[in-house]
Amino acid sequence: MKYPDGQEVRMGDRVGLGDDREGIVVCSIDTDEYSDAHPREQWAYLKTGAVIEFPSFGLIHYETAEDDLQLIRRA
Repeated sequence: MKYPDGQEVRMGDRVGLGDDREGIVVCSIDTDEYSDAHPREQWAYLKTGAVIEFPSFGLIHYETAEDDLQLIRRA
């Protein structure tokens, strides 16, 4: 999965979505990267995309990035 600016989404990225909604990429299925808390066995069945954990929303799986999803910083 890529951010709207074309950069690859990577596990551990700190991301922003909309107004003041900051999250962290806990797994990138496309790049086969998974955090210890969210192992491959738990998420690989989704086949594509990334899972992002937001404090206010919880875990959200994206197959493609939302238009306002942006990379804040790499891990």
